[in-house]
Amino acid sequence: MSVITIVGAGMMGSAIGIPATHNGHEVRMVGTPLDREIIEHARKTGNHLTMKRKLPASYKYYQFEEMDEALQGAELLVGGVSSFGVDWFCENVLKVVDPQLPILTVTKGMMDDEEGNLIVYPDLFEEKSGNRGLKLNAVGGPCTSYELADLDYTVVSFCGKDIELLRWIRSLFETDFYNVSISTDVVGVEAAVAMKNAYALGVTLAVGMSEKRSGVIGTQHYNSQAALFGQASKEMQRVLTFLGAKDPDSFLLGVGDLYVTVFGGRTRKIGTLLGRGISYEEAMAQLQGITLESTVIATRSARAIKKKIAAGELKAEDFPLLMHVYDIIVENKPVDIPWKAFETEFVG
Repeated sequence: MSVITIVGAGMMGSAIGIPATHNGHEVRMVGTPLDREIIEHARKTGNHLTMKRKLPASYKYYQFEEMDEALQGAELLVGGVSSFGVDWFCENVLKVVDPQLPILTVTKGMMDDEEGNLIVYPDLFEEKSGNRGLKLNAVGGPCTSYELADLDYTVVSFCGKDIELLRWIRSLFETDFYNVSISTDVVGVEAAVAMKNAYALGVTLAVGMSEKRSGVIGTQHYNSQAALFGQASKEMQRVLTFLGAKDPDSFLLGVGDLYVTVFGGRTRKIGTLLGRGISYEEAMAQLQGITLESTVIATRSARAIKKKIAAGELKAEDFPLLMHVYDIIVENKPVDIPWKAFETEFVG
């Protein structure tokens, strides 16, 4: 039996420990200062407050002040914070843990810099924690937390620099329902699962557009959704190629993650509202309290790509969907999908 300590009691951080308990491992859940109510609720009821699921009876719960106790004897640290908690996690956890302790993070996203470079989170974690030589690894989807908690059959990818360490981490989590591929293509895996959030917002615009046309909530038109899904996949592949992704499977992982994100979750909600013609500000007001990582990565990636376009390294016509998403959420422009920009010609 191994001891796994998870810091961050959000939905995915909480759910990923479930397959480990099926393998007989001890899971200790540490809440961030923002997770106090979640931890207290779990202690009293055994349920996750926001995921609305029963957690394993063997879970042990700790408030952040008790993190040192929760790390005693731990063989793996799981980072369970969202992209909004990156700075906090680096400052309060990664800078103080033993650098020999293996780490697996569920945080999805990238950061852009002044030159328009997109930095995947494992690299950002290392930089922000003081370049301590941490044993950083990360999880790529497709996977929703609530379906993992329901033991739905799932295939994900763990990525990192050390293949033998990845094999050991996989052995802790892999079950009949939770299947794990492993990859040393850290940039490819992490960029793919980050970009899918931005593009899922773009695809789900079609859901709201269909509802607006018919006047009936729940109306579905699949031609438009498929067209946006196809364009999103093309643009994601172009981003991964530019960033230097090495494994073709990384792109396919992003497509799978795009699929599951389009059909459920918080990103679908914001995309649908925008597609109905609601302004970005009004949509965000309606979804107050919901963490929307899709808007963060869409803004960062589009901002970075705009800089690379200005530098002549990329072409604007290769990213019409992402540029339109940026216009909607940053420039407050109405939804007006550039359908003609999706057309291509191929002569073999």
